[in-house]
Amino acid sequence: MEIELLAQFLALGCFVGTMAGLLGIGGGLIVVPALASWLLPQAGVGDDILMHIALGTSLATIILTSGASALNHLKLGNVDLFVVKWLLPGVVLGGAAGSFIAEAIPSQYLIKVFGGIVLLLAIQMLVSLKGSRSYPMPSQPITFCCGSLIGVTSSLAGIGGGSLTVPFLSRHGVEMRKAIGSSSVCGCVIAIAGMGGFALHGANAQGLPEYSLGYVYLPALFGIVATSMLTTRLGAKLATRLPTAVLKKIFAVFLLFIAGKMLLPL
Repeated sequence: MEIELLAQFLALGCFVGTMAGLLGIGGGLIVVPALASWLLPQAGVGDDILMHIALGTSLATIILTSGASALNHLKLGNVDLFVVKWLLPGVVLGGAAGSFIAEAIPSQYLIKVFGGIVLLLAIQMLVSLKGSRSYPMPSQPITFCCGSLIGVTSSLAGIGGGSLTVPFLSRHGVEMRKAIGSSSVCGCVIAIAGMGGFALHGANAQGLPEYSLGYVYLPALFGIVATSMLTTRLGAKLATRLPTAVLKKIFAVFLLFIAGKMLLPL
């Protein structure tokens, strides 16, 4: 393990934590492209398992970051336990199912799947800034299906699903602070289910780098988490001083660039 590569994991964690605190986004939208396009090739990861390791590792980092966020929100009373209870069965099933689906998709096509999801999330982020009408929570079966869809999509993109869960809850009458808090709980559960699947499916994969737990690359996991857990506070402080809506637009444009890079042939 080269010191230079470890330093890059630490630097990525600093950026991820700051952006997560500043914009309220999951780090997976940053971690997956950085690992797949830049850092994992430096670690000698082959193209055939590149995206699988990027997704599995990203989900593993989200377990710790979303878990810490969820505990804080629980202490502050920012979690709607009734809503979480309705969503959790679906997101658990969807998160695990996403890892099964990803295992069946070759890495070169999985990149396109990720690019497509990022494109939709970028568009959703831009649209959500305009606001929308509020509706009552749907029935439990519909909520279960929505949770499953959120879980599958999040697992395939290596994200905690906050960019999907928060708009869903907010649109259905959950106040924003509880939507964010409830999303952090769901995100942690999605990440656990998804990461468990990636670790299990990758247990016997060929060409894994050293220090891997299935499709989870432990040096990247620990390097990113070590600094992202610290810099989320910095991002949260910056959020009170900077025009967050403008920054979200900039980030959405950045996501469009990432999606284009993943979707279009070089």
